[in-house]
Amino acid sequence: MRRSRLLPGALAFGYAFLYVPIALLVIYSFNASRLVTVWAGFSPRWYGELFHNAQILEAAWLSLRIAALTATIATILGTLAALALARAGRFPGRSALVGLLAGPLVMPEVILGLALLLLFVALESTFGWPNRGAGTIVVAHVTFSVAYVAVVVRAKLADFDRSLAEAAADLGAPPATVFVRITMPLIAPALAAGWLLAFTLSLDDLVVASFVSGPGASTLPMVVYSSVRLGVSPQINALATLMILAVALTVGTAGWLLGRKGRE
Repeated sequence: MRRSRLLPGALAFGYAFLYVPIALLVIYSFNASRLVTVWAGFSPRWYGELFHNAQILEAAWLSLRIAALTATIATILGTLAALALARAGRFPGRSALVGLLAGPLVMPEVILGLALLLLFVALESTFGWPNRGAGTIVVAHVTFSVAYVAVVVRAKLADFDRSLAEAAADLGAPPATVFVRITMPLIAPALAAGWLLAFTLSLDDLVVASFVSGPGASTLPMVVYSSVRLGVSPQINALATLMILAVALTVGTAGWLLGRKGRE
């Protein structure tokens, strides 16, 4: 009886601990006052000012472009690495490849960002390239995103029914056709999950991007962090609310589609 009474209370405390701050953030995004801790009435004014803030809009657009490009490149490279580890057996350099993929998973972001900064500085001083900016941020994000994509795709390949690919090969299908017509559709959920994971990691990154970015290449997390350091602006609350809404809609749509597919 005591355990049955404690469980709902512990569950309620856990949900409150997680979601009450988010709810307060959403509520105060409609605060008419410039002071984020003083309620002065309901007003959507900060959403209007947010959409007229050129710095935030440019940073958001840059972050979305970097995240999309990073996710695409990381998905391609991570899938190739996962296929090599899952299908190629033992080959020269396999241990090195495993170590390179595992490194970004356990390495602190500060160390990774500093190492990439030193690399870019050395290359720029020697060859005059690359100039730090959006391009170097993409390279840096791909560096750690590949590891996550490889883990997701390799896990899917471990449960892959190879008899289907072997049957297609026995019927005369070339390897490229087998991969496109058989392997790709079966591992498509893992590819989508890896792409979304890489997209989220790139969009969320602050530490590594701060090291490798250059003038005129400030991502959205960098702009938000700079704004918060100068004092929390109600526009940041509005921005966070819109991001929460976008995530909720994406997750809800994905859940609805998966449920509909399961019922079929």
